Amino acid sequence: MKTNETDPIEQSLQALRLPWMRENLESLTTTAAKQKWTHSRFLSALLEGELSQRQDRATARRIAQARFPVVKTLEGFDWTWPKVNELEVRELFQLRFVRDKANVILLGGCGLGKTHLATALGHQACLSGHRVLFTSAAELVNQLLAAQSEHRLKQELKKVLRPEVLVLDELGYIPIDKHGADLLFQVISQRYERGSIILTSNKAYKDWPEIFNGDRTVTSAILDRLLHHVTTITIAGSSYRMGAKNQTA
Repeated sequence: MKTNETDPIEQSLQALRLPWMRENLESLTTTAAKQKWTHSRFLSALLEGELSQRQDRATARRIAQARFPVVKTLEGFDWTWPKVNELEVRELFQLRFVRDKANVILLGGCGLGKTHLATALGHQACLSGHRVLFTSAAELVNQLLAAQSEHRLKQELKKVLRPEVLVLDELGYIPIDKHGADLLFQVISQRYERGSIILTSNKAYKDWPEIFNGDRTVTSAILDRLLHHVTTITIAGSSYRMGAKNQTA
């Protein structure tokens, strides 16, 4: 049972919005007395607990705001299936490219784990304190087109430019017309050397004009900014999903 002596302290902790300290004050006070902690150690334990809870909540909030379709991690990636440079991929998870405001592009056919690795990289960035936004290329272009027609393009662009990491998935799966390409160029251009892009595509760079209906001018402009500071990871092999389907057939 709590004593009246701690009530004013708890009330102050509640007023200061220090919930972990308030909830754990009594148990830590008992532990400190039994183990003869110094005042500084007792205070340190209270502060560390409160800080840890706040960091956990902030991390959970960043992950939710990133809008990952499914949370993926590097530990869950199947290295036995595709052909990919594992050491180079693992190096990316040190997140130096985020600090350098550089880009990562994952190239390869369907079902080889590009989205898994891109999502895992974004998730790792969230864990490390960075703001992240996940979207497909088609979804992003559609959102920007809708915003432009509703005269709120500037506000929509801010949402895309604000995060330190933009995960842009599935570029090349659906052709993008000139209007959409121009909007996508705005995003890439304005993020250039200001924030990182993690991009996945099923097409080699030489085939990117196909994505933009043969417009080599806009393709060159987009590639020029994306490739200036970039790590390109090429993934080869047959589709994991098709392989799993054949094994169960």
